Amino acid sequence: MKKVMLYSALLLLGLIASQILPSLFPAYQSLSSVLMVLTMTALSYIMINVGREFELDKTNLKQYGWDYAIAMTTATFPWIGVVVYFVFAVMPPEFWSNADAWKESLVIGRFAAPTSAGVLFAMLAAAGLGATWMFNKARILAIFDDLDTVLLMIPLTVVLVGWNASLGITLALMALFLVLGYRYMHQWAIPSSAPAILIYAVIIAVASKSFYMATGTHFEVLLPAFVLGCMMKSQHESEVDQRFSTGVAAIFMVLVGLSLPQIFGGADTSVAATSVTGTLPAMPMDEVLLHVLMVTIISNIGKMFPLFCYRKEATVKERLALSIGMWPRGEVGAGVLMISIGYGFGGPIVTIGMLSLALNLILTGWFITIARNLILNNSTEVHHEKVRA
Repeated sequence: MKKVMLYSALLLLGLIASQILPSLFPAYQSLSSVLMVLTMTALSYIMINVGREFELDKTNLKQYGWDYAIAMTTATFPWIGVVVYFVFAVMPPEFWSNADAWKESLVIGRFAAPTSAGVLFAMLAAAGLGATWMFNKARILAIFDDLDTVLLMIPLTVVLVGWNASLGITLALMALFLVLGYRYMHQWAIPSSAPAILIYAVIIAVASKSFYMATGTHFEVLLPAFVLGCMMKSQHESEVDQRFSTGVAAIFMVLVGLSLPQIFGGADTSVAATSVTGTLPAMPMDEVLLHVLMVTIISNIGKMFPLFCYRKEATVKERLALSIGMWPRGEVGAGVLMISIGYGFGGPIVTIGMLSLALNLILTGWFITIARNLILNNSTEVHHEKVRA
């Protein structure tokens, strides 16, 4: 658990730095693109290794369809819950029937949908849960969860700004990656040392950033990095590579915290004023904090759907641990908020979303500790039952 505590401290360190550094060093804002590429590089590295360990049972593809349905529901419940809360609890009554208010809330509220795959996998591995049913299932659900978020951002973008060719290219690339991953599962005999994987991660991150700069459409690194790992032949990771991977995970925690936008004063208010959310009146801090707490509770309750599934595969404690394991947010949720700011959305709703994301980041270590204790208690109970039998 020392590693989990260290990762949690690094997350918090990055989060604090993201709020302090811009005011101390005005030139810091100009480094945001570099920071994003570094974050996506570290995430790509982690996801390539996740893909390397991923095994697909092609004789039971129906199971993955069910997994995707569960992941989609796990992403949809918190999203819809937060959107409804934004409209009816944060906005004044005169906005309740405003179509633009609903559209903007649908985009901003999407930050609550994705589980942070990179943070989750690094934390679970640090907690010693890498060989458990919960980890294997979380690996599938978190990837599908994030994929669903990325896919749904496309129709939301169409609703806001209309269809364009880059969105079609994005969909085609996603389909291509999925086909390649399935067709060449663990067949590519390419170098798999830690430095080689880092090079692949840099290429993926730079390509993703270049695609955004050329088209204005976000293409997350999660899918191509994971698929590349799936296509690589499984090879044993040396002790040196393991230490290198631990270092990358530690750096990633800091970068995730640093990638959070400034909670106060980070948005361009002159642009935000042109949106419905940007015209909402300011709120006293105690009211904002209450909304942050409520949004956090609603979004995490919404992630509990797996508790009611997999009854034939796992015990209640394992399913509860899996559901709690889906709570961590991170780079994808922060990306959604950044997209929202880019569209000119602002006001207290964006601030509440950012603070809720920050709160989830701070509590990540606690979430993983709860999940770990549930798994350990479950293992003890199963052992005692076998002894009595």
